[in-house]
Amino acid sequence: MTSKKLVNSVAGCADDALAGLVACNPNLQLLQGHRVALRSDLDSLKGQVALLSGGGSGHEPAHAGFIGKGMLTGVIAGAVFTSPAVGSILAAIRAVAQAGTVGTLLIVKNYTGDRLNFGLAREQARAEGIPVEMVVIGDDSAFTVLKKAGRRGLCGTVLIHKVAGALAEAGAGLEEITDRVSEVAKAMGTLGVSLSSCSVPGSKPTFELSADEVELGLGIHGEAGVHRIKMATADEIVALMLDHMTSSSNVSHVPVQSGSSVVLMVNNLGGLSFLELGIIADAAVRSLDAETTASAWPNVAKVLVTGRKRCRAAPAKPLEAPDSTAAGGAASKQMVLVLERVCATLLGLEERLNALDRAAGDGDCGTTHSCAARAIQGWLKEGPPPASPAQLLSKLSLLLLEKMGGSSGALYGLFLTAAAQPLKAKTDLPAWSAAMDAGLEAMQKYGKAAPGDRTMLDSLWAAAQELQAWKSPGANLQILIKAVKSAEAAAEATRNMEAGAGRASYISSARLDQPDPGAVAAAAILRAILEVLQSQDA
Repeated sequence: MTSKKLVNSVAGCADDALAGLVACNPNLQLLQGHRVALRSDLDSLKGQVALLSGGGSGHEPAHAGFIGKGMLTGVIAGAVFTSPAVGSILAAIRAVAQAGTVGTLLIVKNYTGDRLNFGLAREQARAEGIPVEMVVIGDDSAFTVLKKAGRRGLCGTVLIHKVAGALAEAGAGLEEITDRVSEVAKAMGTLGVSLSSCSVPGSKPTFELSADEVELGLGIHGEAGVHRIKMATADEIVALMLDHMTSSSNVSHVPVQSGSSVVLMVNNLGGLSFLELGIIADAAVRSLDAETTASAWPNVAKVLVTGRKRCRAAPAKPLEAPDSTAAGGAASKQMVLVLERVCATLLGLEERLNALDRAAGDGDCGTTHSCAARAIQGWLKEGPPPASPAQLLSKLSLLLLEKMGGSSGALYGLFLTAAAQPLKAKTDLPAWSAAMDAGLEAMQKYGKAAPGDRTMLDSLWAAAQELQAWKSPGANLQILIKAVKSAEAAAEATRNMEAGAGRASYISSARLDQPDPGAVAAAAILRAILEVLQSQDA
């Protein structure tokens, strides 16, 4: 049975909630066509550094509640527990840049999807000449042994919003703000406890807790903590939390010693009453005291909201270069056949990929790949794809970022965006091998995965090693045959790997006895490409 929520629709709840916040707050405005909220006095920030943050909805008042003078310039919101779209992040960056700010700092929580989507938007903005830096916050003190994925980003991110906001308001430059908040982030630690489960609108609770249990160290999406403890008094639970967070035997501990000056944040994960929060806080809570108008920070004055402007026009996109490749014709038709075969393959794999994904994720890997396939099919019906391989990959990147969703969409988007660059000058076999290398480098930079980490990268990496032979004279299609076989073998080999990155890295390896769905999908895509090329070559 799904949990009861007061929403109009599951699909529109994040949009409705953000619109409601803006409607009640004169300091905010929406960016037209995007799930983005910005300061309504954006044009007054000329010469200052802009601060953008965001992530999945469902964590209110984060993130939009912390927009205002002395804190954030704007926020990009995703659906509930889902990373925001790259296109919306880029639109927010362009909007603050066009308002006259002198640079943008992206404040991102350490989750794969957030790193990927904000990272890709940063790269695209920098390519347009906009100064953008990014800090990734990982303040989770739950795990005594650190995973490769690193510490999760939790409520300490709000303190970074406050510190960065005070610096920006004082006129500090982009480099100084980035350096100083990076240092602050290293000294933070957070630990959560839960008395009950959370639930995404339209879904069942994500886990079950008995009446006498408390989950210690859970993540903000309901991910498992370090262990479950018996229900106890507030004093006992707080003491246990502080002991865990400060113990030197815990590699993610906070190095606090007697006499240290600290800032303490008592944060509500969503289910506690103010009465309970007061009991937990109990003693005096020290706060930063620089001025801010963020609505979720205490002591905000009430202001008349009637008749004010609530929406800002979306920024214009940069002009697209014309398709200068003279190929077209047979090459374009061949590319259509390749894309159609890939789409048919992914649609046929939907149920299998979902089944594989249920062991380590939320069981939607097949669904997201099918969404991508249907989006590509719809795009092909609108007209022939660009003849230029570089522009084709760039178009596919934007399409997948908008329509596919999840970490897979961001990873494919990163891969295709980077892979397009070497193909701008040449389209021979060495250039395609270089494109593969560039795509993998981008995926590793922002996704943090490496070969052997049980991800889609394993299949692509194996293929790329074979495709190095394309850089030598006399290379031919036989190399691609070897590459596809290597990719399929690598996908099967993930069955016996321990997950080192992504959501699966938090799951016990004993439960991961099937191949990684992303690796299986990547290998299947390569097989589909090969089959079309073989049929054309026959």
